[in-house]
Amino acid sequence: HYREENAMTIGSQSDIDGLQRIGRLVARVREEMLAAACPGMTTGELDLIGERLLAAHGAQPAPRLTLGFPGATCISVNEEAAHGVPGARVLAAGDVVNVDVSAELGGYFADTGGTRVLPTAAARDLRLCHAARSALANALKVARAGQPLNRIGAAIERTARQAGFRVIENLGSHGVGRALHEEPDHIPGYHDPHDTRRLHEGMVITIEPFLSTRSRVAEEGDDGWTLSGAPGNRSAQYEHTLIVTRGEPIVVTLH
Repeated sequence: HYREENAMTIGSQSDIDGLQRIGRLVARVREEMLAAACPGMTTGELDLIGERLLAAHGAQPAPRLTLGFPGATCISVNEEAAHGVPGARVLAAGDVVNVDVSAELGGYFADTGGTRVLPTAAARDLRLCHAARSALANALKVARAGQPLNRIGAAIERTARQAGFRVIENLGSHGVGRALHEEPDHIPGYHDPHDTRRLHEGMVITIEPFLSTRSRVAEEGDDGWTLSGAPGNRSAQYEHTLIVTRGEPIVVTLH
C-alpha cells in the first residue's frame, strides 16, 4: 500500500465513511451558498450561510482551523481567482462567484468548490463555467491508481485549450484527508512532463481546475489571502475530493 509522510491512505471502511460524511456536508454547503448568492448580498452574508450550516453539523471550517483564514469559506468574485476573503463586497448582476468550502469533521477533511454566474450572465462567462466543469469531469476519468499524476493536468489543459480558455498555472489540486493540504502538495492544472509522480490506490486528493479568460497567474492581494488575475480577467473553479481506486474514483463531495 502507498505510504508517504503527510499523506492519507485509506486504511479501512471507517476512513471512507468519515470522508463521505464530511464530503456530503461540504457539498451541501457549496450548493446552498451558490443557490443563495444574489445581487445586493455581501460576500460576508453569503459566508455566514456556510458558517451556520457547518456549525449545525458540528464541522469546523478548515481554512480558519488550519490557516487562521478570516472567513469560514473562500468566496472569490470576478477578477478574484481563489482564497477571496468574505466581507463587505456587494455582489452585483453578472458577477462570476466562486465558493470554495472545506471543513473538518471527526478528524477527516474534505474540500469542494463551484462557480456560478449571477443573472444576467454573459455568454462568455457561462462558457467558462461549462469548460471548467468539463475539465473536472475529464480529469476524473483519468484519475486511476497506477496512472501518472500529470494525466490530471493534461486533461484539464486540453479541455481549457479546446474551449478557448487558459489555466491558472500557480493554482492546483492537492492531497487532503487528515489535513486540509497533504502530499501530493501541488498537482498542476497543466501537463508537466517532468512530474514523475503516480497515483496510488487509496490516495485521497482534490481535483480543482482553475480556468480563466486571459490570466495564467493569480497574484496575492494586499489582504495577504486573495489571489487575483489581471483586471478584467474572469476565472472559474470546480472541485471535488476523491479517493483513488483502480477504477472510477470514489468522489466524496457529491451533493
